[in-house]
Amino acid sequence: MVTQRAVPVGGPPSLDSFVKSITKIEASQVPGMVDHLISLLKRRQIRGSRNTAVATANLLMRVVSATKWSHVDAIISKIREIGRRLTRAQPRELAVGNIVRRVLGLIREEVENDSPPPSASLPAGTTLSLQSAHSTQGGVPAAPLGQPSTSMFSLLSQNPTPQKDKSSHSSKNIKAGIMEGIREILDELSTADDLIAASALEHIHSNEIILTMGYSVTVQRFLLRAAQKRSFTVIIAEGYPNDQDKVHQVLSGDPDSPGNSQIAEDSHLTFQQTLTRAGLIVILIPDSAVYAMMSRVNKVILGTHAVTANGGLVAAAGAAVISKAAKEHRTPVVVVAGAYKLSPVHPFDVEGISEHGDPGKAVRWEDADMVESCDVVNTLFDYVPPNMVDLYITNLGGHAPSYLYRIVADHYRPEDVSLDG
Repeated sequence: MVTQRAVPVGGPPSLDSFVKSITKIEASQVPGMVDHLISLLKRRQIRGSRNTAVATANLLMRVVSATKWSHVDAIISKIREIGRRLTRAQPRELAVGNIVRRVLGLIREEVENDSPPPSASLPAGTTLSLQSAHSTQGGVPAAPLGQPSTSMFSLLSQNPTPQKDKSSHSSKNIKAGIMEGIREILDELSTADDLIAASALEHIHSNEIILTMGYSVTVQRFLLRAAQKRSFTVIIAEGYPNDQDKVHQVLSGDPDSPGNSQIAEDSHLTFQQTLTRAGLIVILIPDSAVYAMMSRVNKVILGTHAVTANGGLVAAAGAAVISKAAKEHRTPVVVVAGAYKLSPVHPFDVEGISEHGDPGKAVRWEDADMVESCDVVNTLFDYVPPNMVDLYITNLGGHAPSYLYRIVADHYRPEDVSLDG
């Protein structure tokens, strides 16, 4: 029986309960858990890149271990079908499709490792003579007397020994490797923020003024790690109206912020107070003051919801305005994001990956005259093109936007980019 990895403390209650329940199910209950996760995604009870990635990885681990399958084709088809259903349930959570594609890549890699290397075989009784010093005909070496003549062209034209078909691989040979690969993905999800924060001292220097926006656990850990040896100022744009409550009132142990309860000893501190307690000068500004403050800023550090294949990012609403202001003032923009947020999907339909939230946060329902006279749209995410970003810092190191295609190629197989195929 395979033991499931525990999710780090601090995840939302729906995520914790889902992971605990999935470890106790039988093979016949797997379809029900798939439907349960789909309903959680549709109702947005599990949201956020990391939370949805953790839920998807745990589900696929249970699918691989609990489902009886005798051939690789069967488990690949099953996971692709589950991936299609999950991504259609919540297409804006790109991390779900990322984890599905990575698991499919793990399976294909295990199949390749289990296959014997291809080799070309010579016909029986054939001897290849590359040079015969004593016998030539027209400058072409002749075959030794009494042996069949075989040209180099005929040897090269022969089909090599065919590779073992992936459908002939037994599940016993590769299941252990697949399970270990999914465990490594779960470990990556739990340690990504710490690995990103480890490089903070290389990018933040003393007496700098750093601008960030909204509330991000990855950004918070990044700043706190730099605060251990650097003294600098942090300007926080409140991210009205969606992140305003989190910036002002959210507790460090907020369930929607995984692992945040471990950041500070005093769980009652807000985001701003946590940074202040670390010895930093923190200034909270409205979003309308971003352009006025940008001339004094040395560096912009942003968190992100997802990163597309072309190097663009899907971040909280307001990130596009900050990026444009930074580009106008020649201020470098640094994005911190785990590698699991890098998606092979291109942003052909920007509206399709965006999401609208509660319009009541932008305009109160008490303002009946305004509500009846106009349509209020509250956009949750902005798309920032790659030319607005100078550097991505992931758990694999720092990379320019133009290099992200290489990381995507290393993590995903071309045949798995489209789950509908």
